[in-house]
This record gives sequence, structure tokens and C-alpha cells, in this order.
Amino acid sequence: MQDLGVNILFEGLNMQRLFGGLWITTKIALISISFSMLFGIILGLIMLSEKMIVKFFTRVYLEMMRIVPILVWLFIFYFGVTKIVPIHLSSEFVCIIVFVMWGSAEMGDIVRGAISSLPNHQKESGAAIGLTELQIYIYIIIPQAIRRLIPGAINLATRMIKTTSLAVFIGVIEVLKVGQQIIEYSILDYPTAPLWVYGFIFFLYFIICYPISIIARKLEMKWQY
Repeated sequence: MQDLGVNILFEGLNMQRLFGGLWITTKIALISISFSMLFGIILGLIMLSEKMIVKFFTRVYLEMMRIVPILVWLFIFYFGVTKIVPIHLSSEFVCIIVFVMWGSAEMGDIVRGAISSLPNHQKESGAAIGLTELQIYIYIIIPQAIRRLIPGAINLATRMIKTTSLAVFIGVIEVLKVGQQIIEYSILDYPTAPLWVYGFIFFLYFIICYPISIIARKLEMKWQY
């Protein structure tokens, strides 16, 4: 086993450090996903507005978050905005801000698409029996839209977890950064350290994301029309 280099994972506090980095990754992901779902639902409802000015600005925001790479947004906020705003923002907090901005845009589009895909006669039927517009949304539109948007929302959560790996570029000591530190320190003694360290990090991401993907796929198959 020594020749293979796998011992690098169990040497000293390496394993503990890797799980510590995984906790940072998970914390950033959970906070970002939670706020993205909340703000995304609100943004999705705003996107349904018939006002042209509202449609224009929400569309511009969505396209900006999609077209500009997340890494560029991280650099803009960490190396740009933090130098202008007289407030110290940690690299972790910057990551959460950027991921929430991106996640909210994507979630908003998922919500908009789910509600827009419902047939118009759903609203017409509700109005015909005397329901107000608010009641139509509460009792008819939202329950059906939830079934359509949950698989997409779960897939978005998986993408956000994987995207947290970009945090390493602005100095967040998450699992990938810890792995790099271990490799740099041990590369002379363990030439195959990158294989084992990055392989283990791959395994950590896999055991987190794969079950979520399975749940999304099962829900999509169960609720497809």
C-alpha cells in the first residue's frame, strides 16, 4: 500500500482536514441553496408579470447570470467590489453572495417555466367558480407547479454543490483547497498523491450528489404528465 501512495490519505491529520474542508463546502452549499430557493420563488413570480419593464430587467438579470461564468462573478466581487465597499467581506461570504445570485436566477426561471406551462383553463376554471386570483394561485396553480419544479430545483441544488469547487480560486479553504495543500506538501514523498487525494475528493462529491440526482430522477418519472 505504501508503494501505491494511498497512505497519504491517512497520514497525520490529512483525513480530518479533508472532512473539515468538506464541511466548509457543504456549509456554503446549504446556505446558498436555501436562500436561492427562497429568492428564486419570489423572482419567478415577478417574472410572470405582464409589465414590459419588469420582464426586461428580470430577463437581463437572468441572462447576465447565465452568460458570465460564475468564476468571473467571484473575481468581480472578491477583487473588485470588496475594494470599493468599505466593508470587509470574507471569501466564504462572497461565495455565498455570488452563488445565491446565480441560484436565484436559475430557480426563478424554473418557477416561471413551471407556472407558465400550466394550461390557461386552470385559471379560467378557478375564476368560473368564484375564486379570487390569490385563491387560484394558492389552491390550483401552486400545488400543480410544485410537482413540476421540484425535480428541476433538486437538479439545481446538485449543480450548486458541484460549483462550490470554484471557491478555491478566491482562497476559501474548502475540500479542494485542502487537497491541493496536502498534495503540495507530500508530492516528493508520494508522487501519486494527486491521484489518491483528488480521487477521494471525487468520491466525496459523488456520495453527496448522486443520491440527490437519483431522487430528482425518480420524482420526475413519478410526476411526469
